[in-house]
Amino acid sequence: MNVDLFDFHLPPDRIALRPAMPRDAARLLVVGDEGRRDVSVHDLPGQLRAGDMLVFNDTRVIPARLEGKKGYARIGVTLHKREGPRRWRAFIRNARRLREGDRIDFGEDVAATASDRAADGSFALDFLGEEPVELLLDRAGVMPLPPYIAARRPTDARDADDYQTMFAAEPGAVAAPTAALHFTPELVRRLSAAGIGHATLTLHVGAGTFLPVKAGNTDDHRMHAEWGRIDQPTAHRLNAVRASGGRVIAVGTTSLRLLESAARDDGLIEAFEGDTAIFITPGYRFRAVDGLLTNFHLPRSTLFMLVSALMGLDRMQDAYAHAIAQGYRFYSYGDASLLLP
Repeated sequence: MNVDLFDFHLPPDRIALRPAMPRDAARLLVVGDEGRRDVSVHDLPGQLRAGDMLVFNDTRVIPARLEGKKGYARIGVTLHKREGPRRWRAFIRNARRLREGDRIDFGEDVAATASDRAADGSFALDFLGEEPVELLLDRAGVMPLPPYIAARRPTDARDADDYQTMFAAEPGAVAAPTAALHFTPELVRRLSAAGIGHATLTLHVGAGTFLPVKAGNTDDHRMHAEWGRIDQPTAHRLNAVRASGGRVIAVGTTSLRLLESAARDDGLIEAFEGDTAIFITPGYRFRAVDGLLTNFHLPRSTLFMLVSALMGLDRMQDAYAHAIAQGYRFYSYGDASLLLP
């Protein structure tokens, strides 16, 4: 499909630079067979049915952005995907100054050697020393806020909490599964009291989620792989929900992409562990999910293509036009939508 079909104009003042407080005070646009309605995330229990199951991503964001030097040259690094105990694939700012074999010093006794430059311009970084890489990143790294926020304000101490979900347990993501940022323990208790369950899976979100689609046609876009896992007990629970007439509602596009990667053609979800580079565009037949709670996405992005595949392109263009007109806040720290096809 032509990528231009997924374009829309977003006024810059609609980009949220801070999350709503409390978290479940964010607005929620519900889009379904009954049209659309404007509520808040706090109202979510009343928008779902007893027997439904919400599926959260329990990945934990690591301080994956580093500033270093190679000689006198400044090198910016955003880690993307772990490739070994001490090796990470990384996107590089000022990459023209970097060659395979070069050492980058990040301060705080943290350094890495660059190797294996890929066609997309990324490098493999091998961190030096014997300390666990997690400790090195805690010393020298910062939270990897999305570019559309980082370009407008510096990362600060608040982001260490704001950019982490209440479900964060498995370190490895370099971007938050932001739909789950809206949830609080109290909201989860209210959902449970309404008969709405929840489960978790793990997908370590990579920095590729922020890369623009540069191709003119979706057939020519290459997705970056991300590692994920669904264990057998979770797969069994989700299959049981659907067998009993409940709905599986993915919280976030990361949860949805992993569920669809783990599903058989007949809709049964299987245990899964490994990489997925699934790219969902209109025409895709959904097998594992019955709905999606997600934030509002960038124009021309793979995520806007995904929600258009779920709900229809015309319907999502109309929903986004409504959200913009009504002052909804967009992107990672913004408001949410509940999509029920």
